[in-house]
Amino acid sequence: MTQESQNTEKTYHQSLDCGIELIGAHLPNRRAVAVGIRVLAGTSDEPADLLGMASLISETVDKGTEKRSGRELLDAFDVLGASRGSWVGRECSGYHLLCLPEFFEQAVALHAEFLRTPTFPEEACEVAVELARQEITALEDDPHALLDKLLGVKSYGSLLGRHALGERETLDRIVREDIRKQWEATYRTGRMLVSVAGSLEPRVVAQTFEECFAGFGSCERGGRQPKPIEFAAGNWHFPKDAEQEHIGLCYAGVPIDHAEYPVERVILGVLSGGMSARLFTEVREKQGLVYWVSAWHEHPRGAGMIFLGASTMPERCDQTHATLLREIDRLGEDLTEDELARAKAGILVRSEMAGDVTCSRCSELIDDLFHFGRPLPRQEKIARVQAVTMDDVQRYLAGHPRALLCVVTLGPRELSAAATVRQ
Repeated sequence: MTQESQNTEKTYHQSLDCGIELIGAHLPNRRAVAVGIRVLAGTSDEPADLLGMASLISETVDKGTEKRSGRELLDAFDVLGASRGSWVGRECSGYHLLCLPEFFEQAVALHAEFLRTPTFPEEACEVAVELARQEITALEDDPHALLDKLLGVKSYGSLLGRHALGERETLDRIVREDIRKQWEATYRTGRMLVSVAGSLEPRVVAQTFEECFAGFGSCERGGRQPKPIEFAAGNWHFPKDAEQEHIGLCYAGVPIDHAEYPVERVILGVLSGGMSARLFTEVREKQGLVYWVSAWHEHPRGAGMIFLGASTMPERCDQTHATLLREIDRLGEDLTEDELARAKAGILVRSEMAGDVTCSRCSELIDDLFHFGRPLPRQEKIARVQAVTMDDVQRYLAGHPRALLCVVTLGPRELSAAATVRQ
C-alpha cells in the first residue's frame, strides 16, 4: 500500500481479494464521499457488427435488477440523497457516485446490485436503441459533435475511433440478448478500477467493496493492454450545407505517462489556455477569422494525440487552416518567458479550481491508476509543470514535429489544393 501526505490527505492503493483494484484518498475534513467505478470495457471492446453496445449497457444496466425494478432502484438512491451518473469512452465505461459518509455502504451496495444482477428489461433495451438512433440523427445538427466523430475515425482508426453512439446499421441489429451477452463478457471485478475520496477510513472502504463485489465474475485482470491506433495522415472533406466551415487537425503527441507530458501541457496552455493564449488572440481577436478555436489533447492508454479545431466562414477556410498551422510552427520561433509563465500558472490554477475538491480528487486518482498503475503525488505533478523551461519546449518541438497531419473539414467548401500542399 502506498501513502502520501498532503495537508491531512492520505492516499492508499491495494488489490482486493474480490479482484478490484482500489485507490483512494482519505480526506478527514470532507463531508461528502466520491466514488468512481471504471470498467475496462468501452467502445473498442464492442463486436464490430454491433457498435453502440457499450453505451446501451450503460443506459440499461440500472433499469431493473433481480431484486428491484428500475423505478425502485431510482427511489432507493433518492432516499440516500445520492448523486450518480455514468459515461462511456473508447477504453472504459464509468459510473460515479457522490453521497454522505453514513450512506456510503448502502450506495455501494446499490451499485453492486445493478452492475452484478441487471435484468435488461426488453422495453428498456428497445427504448435505449431508439434513443441512440435519434441522437445519431441529432449529430447532423451539431457540427462540433459531428466534426469530433469524423476526426476521431481518421485520427484513431476503426477500433479506437468508434463513436459511442454506434452506427445506424449496427443499432438496427442489436436486441436485448446482445446487450446481455456483451455485459456478461466484459463486466467483472478483474476489469474494475475503483477510486474513493472522502472521510472514510481505507479499511471501511476496502471491506465494503470486498463484501459487495465478492464473486462477481473472474478476478483475472483484463482490459489493461493499449489498443492499436490507425492514424490516417491526409486531408478529408465532408460536404455539409451550412453557414460555417468547421476544421479539425490532429497529430501525434506523447502518452500521459511520458516524461515530456508536462511540457506538452504547457505548450497547449500557450496555444489555448485562455483569452491571452495564442489561438484566441491571433486567430480570433487580431484577424477575426473564427467563431470558435481551441487546442486540446487526448490520451488513450499508451498514446497521445494533439487536436486543434476552429469554426469559420467558408471563404476563410484556407486562411484559417494556414493560420492554425502557423501558430503551431511559430511556437519554436518566438515563445517568450512571459507566455511560458502564464501557461504554467493557468494549468496550476485550473488544477486547484477543478470543481468540488472531493469529486475532482476521486477522478484524478482513478486516472492515475489507469495511466500509471499507482497514485501519483499531486505535488509531483505540480513540480513537473513548474519545472518546464524554454529549453524543454524547444526540445519537445524538435523531437515531436507535426510531420504527419490529419485534417478534416466539414462544411460547404473544402481546402484548396494550394492549402493542402503548404501543410
